[in-house]
Amino acid sequence: MACQSAPTIMDEQALLGLNPNAEACYRMRALAYFEQLKESQDAWEVCAEALAKGIYSDDHVKFFCFQVLEHQIKYRHEALTAVQQQLIRETLMKWLQTQLMNAQQEKPFIRNKAAQVFALVFVRDYLTHWPKFFFDILSLIGLNPHGVDVYLRTLMAIDAEVVDRDIMHSAEVRINQMETRRNTLIKDGMREHCIPSLVESWYQILQAYQQSHSELTCQCLEVVGAYVSWIDLNLIANDRFVNLLLSHMSVEELREEACDCLFEIVNKGMDPVDKTKLVESLCQVLQSAGFFNVEQEEDVDFLAKFSRLVNGMGQSLVLSWSKLHKAGSVKLAADTLSATEAKVPLMLQLLVHEDDDISANIVAFCYDYLHVLKQLPLLTDQQKANVEAIMLAVMKKLTYDDEYNFENEGEDEAMFVEYRKQLKMLLDRLAQVSPELLLEAVRRVFNNTIQNWQTAPFMEVEVAIRLLYMLGEALPASHGAHFTGDTAKVSTLQDLMRTLVNSGVSGYQHTSVTLEFFETVVRYDKFFLVEPQHIPNVLMAFLDHRGLRHSSPKVRSRVAYLFSRFVKTLHKHMNAFIEDILSRIQDLLELAPPENGFPALVTSDDQLFIYETAGILIVNGESPAERKQALMRSLLTPLMDGFRLLLAKLPQETDEERQSVLADCLSHAVSFASRTSKAFSNKQTVKTCGCSEVYRDCLQTFLPALSCPVQRAQLRSAVRSFLHRMIICLEEEVLPFIPAASEHMLKDCEPKDLQEFIPLISQITAKFKGQVSPFLQQVFMPLVLAIFEVLGRPAEENDQTAALDKQMLRRSYFSFIQTVTGSGMNEVMANQGAENVERVLFTIIQGAVDFPDPIAQKTCFIILTKFVELWGGKDGLVGFPDFIYKHIVPACFLAPLKPTFDLSDAQTVLTLSECTLTLKMIHLKRGPEFIQFLQQEYLPSLQVSPDITQELCQVLQQADVKVLKNYMKAFFQRAKL
Repeated sequence: MACQSAPTIMDEQALLGLNPNAEACYRMRALAYFEQLKESQDAWEVCAEALAKGIYSDDHVKFFCFQVLEHQIKYRHEALTAVQQQLIRETLMKWLQTQLMNAQQEKPFIRNKAAQVFALVFVRDYLTHWPKFFFDILSLIGLNPHGVDVYLRTLMAIDAEVVDRDIMHSAEVRINQMETRRNTLIKDGMREHCIPSLVESWYQILQAYQQSHSELTCQCLEVVGAYVSWIDLNLIANDRFVNLLLSHMSVEELREEACDCLFEIVNKGMDPVDKTKLVESLCQVLQSAGFFNVEQEEDVDFLAKFSRLVNGMGQSLVLSWSKLHKAGSVKLAADTLSATEAKVPLMLQLLVHEDDDISANIVAFCYDYLHVLKQLPLLTDQQKANVEAIMLAVMKKLTYDDEYNFENEGEDEAMFVEYRKQLKMLLDRLAQVSPELLLEAVRRVFNNTIQNWQTAPFMEVEVAIRLLYMLGEALPASHGAHFTGDTAKVSTLQDLMRTLVNSGVSGYQHTSVTLEFFETVVRYDKFFLVEPQHIPNVLMAFLDHRGLRHSSPKVRSRVAYLFSRFVKTLHKHMNAFIEDILSRIQDLLELAPPENGFPALVTSDDQLFIYETAGILIVNGESPAERKQALMRSLLTPLMDGFRLLLAKLPQETDEERQSVLADCLSHAVSFASRTSKAFSNKQTVKTCGCSEVYRDCLQTFLPALSCPVQRAQLRSAVRSFLHRMIICLEEEVLPFIPAASEHMLKDCEPKDLQEFIPLISQITAKFKGQVSPFLQQVFMPLVLAIFEVLGRPAEENDQTAALDKQMLRRSYFSFIQTVTGSGMNEVMANQGAENVERVLFTIIQGAVDFPDPIAQKTCFIILTKFVELWGGKDGLVGFPDFIYKHIVPACFLAPLKPTFDLSDAQTVLTLSECTLTLKMIHLKRGPEFIQFLQQEYLPSLQVSPDITQELCQVLQQADVKVLKNYMKAFFQRAKL
């Protein structure tokens, strides 16, 4: 916008639009006016005048004026004349002066914005034009509360601009470095010239306002806490200041801010000996003032702050001990450890406090203290007692309270779950310090509770089992998981597990206890390998009202998963129960008919696990193959029958919602059958178990869904997944089904259909190679043509989804060609007829050069390398050498020269590597003829100088490919400059 002289008055019509309730046309005008004032060389000066003279009383106008000034300082400061910069400084001081005289204080949002503007001016002018910034402000405001408020807000805004490392000022590193340098100079200047005066002003404010203006005192405490990290600590950590802060600790409105301020003081980086002295003197004063009597304090918000302060003091002492211990200062380290341990009683009081926030705030100190104990060669009796006390505290705090809502977990419940994770870390650390003590403590708590589980509250029973569960991770795996190794530990764990499974606690009527029981049984499933006599008992718990038939859907769902894990580990010990288990879960395996109106006992996701479990039991049983076949058939026949009925219904259904429900049901049937096949392994194959015929029948049943005219995408996806599984399980027995399946899947294709079909064909190609060559020759061109047809469809210019679908399809197509050529089946392509081969080859060249997609390009160069290897020699495909020189060689140079070929991108560099290997392969196959072509024809056509041409050809003829790759990268980087 052209420069213009400053208007003397503001556009009153535009200002009307600043009101949030203004009409849209006024709001648009205000926005345009703001832009005009921002960009004009001096039009903004009316805003300065309005602020200095207090012309407007409307809050939105005042805020607007500050925004305009803020923009000038932030983005146009260098362009302002010295006079204009001075005008901004004077405006701010005049505005501040008006605040001192106003009976009514400005709204907080205006004061905050003013403080930001003051801070911006300070950052830009303090070192050059306004070194007396603070002195000017302080001499102006004295102890006027309105002035003090702006002064303190300005100090916090300066902290945000200059010190606060959480604020990322600039994305660009270079600017960031400049800002860091500038900020360092500002802090150095402040330390040298004005910090003592600022500290004195804080002391005066804290003293003057502690009775009359608690909000100003709190603001000032926040300022002290923010600045203490980088100023001389002696200015704050002295008797008069600390005594003042402690007096604030006794004032209800100030105590939380005072606590935070002391926390920042304690957190300041210092020499370990000085830090210990500071913490000790602070503790002494706090203790004599009665703050360590935690039980008598009823204000939980204050205690949460106090707990954080104690945590800071404790962690500071531990850090000092670590430094002294590493430095070998034995006496000083011992003194610091004594100081740390003197805080343990207080730490324990806070750790066991019924309020979890207070407890959570001390966990880090507790954790660090245990880390110290872990490093000591021997523990004293007192230290052992401390460890035990922490254990008991953790066990107590792990317990749910009465208010925990298990049925509808909200924010409070989520916070308790997080808090429990912190306690678990403490338990793990306790196990490292003294596994024996932990094992003994858990044994004691567990046995006492489980002996009386019928009368104990649910939270005690849950936590007792939870502790046993947590031992599994806390103790090394050889003790916890495998019941081998250290005899004492193993026998204790065995005793505990024996007690758990024999106690009858699995029948406790609370979901948390039930879930904990099953989680623990599965965590220690190896116990049942040692004592298999307990398996029948636990199996019944899984199968009856305690487990899969529990009244809570949450329990049923979790148990379905846990049962599958239990069976996976212990199937060898379940041979005698297989048929009993299968008959008991029969009704849970039903394909939920969508029309009966009753909610199913388990969800389809849960059924997947139950089907997998059934499969594992059948396949791994000791029955002969005929029996396994019969069991598998009785498991899968109801699925197939249900599938046929639903598939017949689906095309007749007109209601879209009902169609969707039926399609879901059909998809689930396919998924369930697929899931049973997970039980097979290299030892127990489908063939050796006699189950091939059953799965072939499944294929026969499911394949007609591919030609179903409704809900096609979902059904195709399900059947395709099943085919993938069957290629693995049925081996070559699947092959007769592939041609018909392919034919159905290639009809009326969408990009996504094709994209998902290609991996199936690639899997078959890679697995069966020559066996599928005739089929592949037959399907190759129809598939390629279907891909070309979809890629050639016009799409909306801005349709991102369609563009992405095409990109993914293109990648899938190139991957397919790569699989065919990489599986040694070049005859599949060679037999497609010259015209078709050429057509495919051109798509590969196009993929290598024309589309800015490094993943696809890389694949294309891998394919081109393979083609050159297969057909580029003396007895290769007729006419192919000509194709090499006309198309492949140019592709190797044109692709990297494209502006979109970004050599700073890792994927693109990999593409260039493959492109280089293509050139290397051409040289390998064509020899001197290729070098001659480059020297005499191709490189001169690109205007490459004879020197560089000579150089490139020499490197190309060397054996070391790595040298060539580095050279080609440098070659193209140079070419693109």
